[in-house]
Order: sequence, then C-alpha cells, then structure tokens
Amino acid sequence: MILIESKRKKPATILKKYPGAILADVTSSAKDGLVKLSPFYPHGGIPVPFTEGMTASCVEAIWQGLKVFEHCDVDTSLFTNTTMRGLKRTVRRFGRPLGHRKGVHGTELLGYIEARKLIYIPTYRWVLENKVQAIIDRLREASKSKTKTIILLDYDTNADVENASKPLSHASLIKAYVEGLYPYGDKVAQDLQEPKELNLFD
Repeated sequence: MILIESKRKKPATILKKYPGAILADVTSSAKDGLVKLSPFYPHGGIPVPFTEGMTASCVEAIWQGLKVFEHCDVDTSLFTNTTMRGLKRTVRRFGRPLGHRKGVHGTELLGYIEARKLIYIPTYRWVLENKVQAIIDRLREASKSKTKTIILLDYDTNADVENASKPLSHASLIKAYVEGLYPYGDKVAQDLQEPKELNLFD
C-alpha cells in the first residue's frame, strides 16, 4: 500500500500513525536515488509540450518556463538549468501571472488547471515512463504487498487535480501512476480504492 504524508512532519509522528512503514522521500532534498522522482531533478531530454524539437532538463523547468506573467513571457533559459535551484518565477518579480503558454511559440494561454492537465501531468508521466521506470517497477511490486506500507514524503500533499488553491503533489502522481488511478487511470477505480476515513491528503 502506498500513502502520502507531508515531509514537514517528523518521521516519528508518521511512524506512530503507521508502525513499520517505509518512509520514501521523493523531494529534491532526498538523500538517495529517489531524488530522481523530484520534478526538479535534471534528467535532461524531456520534451517540452506543444514545442517540437525542444527539450528541457526537468519537469519544473518546463512548468516555470512556460509561465506567462504581466511583465514577462516564457523563459526558455530555464530549460537548460541543471542545478535544481533558481527555477521558480515569482509574482513579486514578474507581476501578475496570466497563464501558461501552450508551447514556446504558441499563441494560446492556458488557465492554471488546464495547464496542469496539459503540461505538468503529461510531462511528469513522460519522466516516470522514460527516466525512472526501474524505481516505478519496484514501487509497483512493493505496493502489492498487503503487509508493507510505503509512505511517500512530499512538501505538498494535494492530490486533487481540480484544486487550484494548492500546488499538486507530485507524490500523488507517483501513487496514481503506480496504481493505475486518476489522472493516470480510472477515476472510478480511485474512488473505490481510496480509504476515505484515513484523510490521507489533508
């Protein structure tokens, strides 16, 4: 079984709730190979959506690079950033966000949720399928165990694609992909499998 918890919680607190669980840090501050699951990890060669022939270092570079602000358009220089730092583009610096451009040279601006569905989620899926398949295979095998609980640690725990008030948890996308759930599988199946009483994503 795979669950999501906040990395901001103390490990002891999580383990008290889930005795014997395996804690798996999937953030950019992970100290092991699981750091490759971070959207900030510079795998390189990641296709930029709706932009033929252009690739980027990491998922976050694409997400931030395609943002359009009141005082700044797309920033393709982020696509070559391999430091895992300096990728965020802020309202304070660039003004009000207007949306995400549908491709570097596109004329259409996507709203936040639409961009999440058409840019972030497909791009992260590409990484899961093309850069970290061995890790995903191990998680998928472990998730089948009825006695083993894996806790994916993420700074964000929002698993609702439609919730624009909070950043989407990439850990929730890992769980969804491994288990074949929405947005990488059947939403009906997710509703049936999700243990409501645990409030895993609060």
